[in-house]
Amino acid sequence: MTARSRLLIATSVLVALSGCRTKGDIVVDEGVGITAVRSACPAVGIPDYTGDITLFRSPGSTDASQIDLTASMTNVRTSCNDTGVKVYSQSEFDVLARRTDVRGARTVQLPYFVTVLRGRSAVVSKRVGTVTLNFADGQERAQAHAKGGTYIDKAEATLPAEIRNEIVRKRKAGDIDAATDPLSRPEVRAAVNRATFEMLVGFQLSQDQLNYNATR
Repeated sequence: MTARSRLLIATSVLVALSGCRTKGDIVVDEGVGITAVRSACPAVGIPDYTGDITLFRSPGSTDASQIDLTASMTNVRTSCNDTGVKVYSQSEFDVLARRTDVRGARTVQLPYFVTVLRGRSAVVSKRVGTVTLNFADGQERAQAHAKGGTYIDKAEATLPAEIRNEIVRKRKAGDIDAATDPLSRPEVRAAVNRATFEMLVGFQLSQDQLNYNATR
């Protein structure tokens, strides 16, 4: 089991956010030197298997004939303000739901989490909210909107000047370290990890619900 898997199980999330390139990545610039395009704003995403939830009529059942309601997160939109000493990042998303029994009006509340990770493994904070879905009598589908935000210390999300200078320093062909990736140095890699934050949003699932999503 990986370190990230252990972490996310501890926080009721089974597996980690799938990686993707953002403007916080460090990219190669024309083959010589490295340009840092990091931002103090956290990368945002939905961890695998937490963007959907299935409710069953019978507790403990996973039979398709017993499905009561399914819902999924979509249209995730993020805004970030990093102009102050505290970075504020907020994500908004829609929840689309479908029920199998359309008789009668019904209100369903589904819990969701907003978790901040530092260094891709350490949980900095976790908050749980609730999104409310309202079905009218005879209505099969419902939609709701929800959001969650977090504050991050800008100083902690910023690389120390000496580390940044080492990463972005131009190397000329023929230099002794021209072909050396500065991120291969433990102290540089550790500093980058400490300054890397992620904000994850997803449904707050039980272990059985996580297992169902992972194996269906």
